[in-house]
Amino acid sequence: MHAAELVFTYDTTEAATLVADAVGQEVGEIEGDRTRVTVRRDGASFVVDVSADDLVALRAGLNTWSTLVEVAERAVRAAE
Repeated sequence: MHAAELVFTYDTTEAATLVADAVGQEVGEIEGDRTRVTVRRDGASFVVDVSADDLVALRAGLNTWSTLVEVAERAVRAAE
């Protein structure tokens, strides 16, 4: 088993909540057979925990979830 965590910190709790909620909706929807993900928020930060059966699946999971966060951040900025 391999694992990594992506930590995202924002200026406000509201921004962290908006991005975490947007990304969190995808948990369980796009996971593969070899990758598992959890999203948890703590104040103005949130964490995406990615675990995988092998390094290839871990890399793919990290790429997917970091891209999802980037898209959610852009949407939040556009809405401001």
